[in-house]
Formats: sequence, C-alpha cells, structure tokens
Amino acid sequence: MTTGEQLKEIVRQKYSDIAGADSPKGVAVDCGCGPTSCCGPAQTGSDYTILMADEYTDLSGYVADADLGLGCGLPTQFAQIKPGDVVVDLGSGAGNDCFVARAETGESGRVIGLDMTEKMIERARQNAEALHYTNVEFVLGDIEAMPLPNDLADVVVSNCVMNLVPDKARAFAETFRILKPGGHFSISDIVLRGDLPQGLQQDAELYAGCVAGAIQKDTYLDLVAGAGFKNITIQKEKEIKLPNELLMNYLTLDELRTYKQQQRGIFSITVYAEK
Repeated sequence: MTTGEQLKEIVRQKYSDIAGADSPKGVAVDCGCGPTSCCGPAQTGSDYTILMADEYTDLSGYVADADLGLGCGLPTQFAQIKPGDVVVDLGSGAGNDCFVARAETGESGRVIGLDMTEKMIERARQNAEALHYTNVEFVLGDIEAMPLPNDLADVVVSNCVMNLVPDKARAFAETFRILKPGGHFSISDIVLRGDLPQGLQQDAELYAGCVAGAIQKDTYLDLVAGAGFKNITIQKEKEIKLPNELLMNYLTLDELRTYKQQQRGIFSITVYAEK
C-alpha cells in the first residue's frame, strides 16, 4: 500500500519534471498514471486529450511563462481579493495564480506562493524576478505542515492541488490556521459525484489527470466544514466530460443513459469558505 509520504514523492517528482520541461501550455506532458497524477493535459493510447484548466488570458496580471496549464479552475477570479490584501497560493507552481493575485492586491499587498517542489519554486522566483515584483515571494513547504505563521492571510487560493494532498483534513486545518479571522479562501479542485463504474476511474486518470486522488464532493465539503470554516459556497462547478467511447468500455448503452441522467462523474469545483 502506498503511504502518504510515497504519494507526495510521486507528485513532487512529476511536478519537478514539468518544471524542468519547456513544453508549452496545452501540450501533453507524460505525468504517469500511478496513484496520483498531474492535472492538465493528458492522453491515452486512444489519443483522447483534455485540458481541465480554464483560460486565464483575459485576467489582469496573467503571465504566459508562469501558466503551465496544470489547474482546473480560476480561483483568483472568484477570490474577492482587495488592494492591500495578503494572499497565499497553495501549490503555486510557476507562479500563475500569484501574479494574477498581485494584480488585484496591488503594490500595497503581499502575495506568497507555497510549493513543495524545489524546481517549481526556482521557476516561479525566476518569473517574479523577470517581472521586477518585490511583493511576491515563493516559499518551499508542505501544505500539510505549512512553514507560515498563524493569522497571516486575508485570502488563500489554490488550483487543483488539494486533490493531490494525502491528508486533506490536515491541509484544510492548516489553511484555517494561516488565515486571519474573517479571512476566506477560494479553491478550485477535482471531486467525484456518485460512484464511478469499476475500472473507469483508472482510465479517467489517464484521460484527464488528477482523478485518482479525487474524493466525493460531499466528503470534500465535509472536510472543509470540519476544519472550522463557515459560509461554504460553490462558486463554480463544471463537469469534466469523458467521451462516450471511454465510458462504453465499462457501461452498456442503457447504463450510459442512466449514468448521464444521474449526473455521476468527475467535476471541477471552485469552493469559497470563511474563517
């Protein structure tokens, strides 16, 4: 059985490989199909491709070099960031959401990106230096034990990262700890609704990425509430559409109709909650 530490090492290695690659956004990266996999573009032997990431290009502060196409939503768009806010981005990668957050918080604010992958931190720092940003910093650390002080952030954002954390309850407890009283988060992530047919989850992981670590939507929201958060709201929800050709490997035509009518499947959600 794979332990939490082994899972984190798998994720760390995959994202180190991505950070060191020059592949542009939208080009498939071989993220592997083990217990966890990277979000973003992936493909199967049937040449199915999907990009779960939403389009950032219309958002202020967008930096193409920092966008590796690894997200599954636009949490910064929904995060209600105000000028002067302190913003923490969990799993900040090459800095994409941090730079968008900086456009909202302005020169008077502060943006901190936290990532457990050294190569991602290096790449993000290079991007910030090239932009001459002095109020954006990147910290190496684990979301389950953040090297950040209590009551630090006005806003926390995260994009398709909590899904990859083995101990999600602890991660949300840490998120609660670093938020100021009255602060809030906006987090995009992958969840399941209903049970997937046997075998489909593994194929869906190859197709869409980030699925193997997904948990049921209701369980996910219960973990948020269990950490002490209030006013929990779904800001956006979209289905990660799997092609009928993939579904028909596991379902008869009648079962496929029932599956779609019951709205079972894989979903990207953006969740808002307050401390």
